[in-house]
Amino acid sequence: MFRRTFWFSTGVAAGVWATTKVNRKLKQLTPENLAVTAANKAIDTGTRLKDRAVGFALDVRDNMAQREAELTDALGIREDPELPAPRRVAAIENTTYTTHSYNRNEDH
Repeated sequence: MFRRTFWFSTGVAAGVWATTKVNRKLKQLTPENLAVTAANKAIDTGTRLKDRAVGFALDVRDNMAQREAELTDALGIREDPELPAPRRVAAIENTTYTTHSYNRNEDH
């Protein structure tokens, strides 16, 4: 009698455990949860790529400054502290544009 009760209880416990596991897995595989998981992974991947790109850009900038200093020393170029800093010109200046009629029949 006890042997049957033991195996019956063991079977019930295994059934409850398996049912719980299956239900959890089914909830993970719903379209909403899959979308959330994919979005989170995409955000994490984007963040990692951005961090690597920023690190790479900073390394390039540091190495570029170091190489510029090496070339300046090698060529004997010294910057005069009394000279003003070079001006940077805007790529697009504020200009007024006049509108022209583009009539194909007009003499140009």
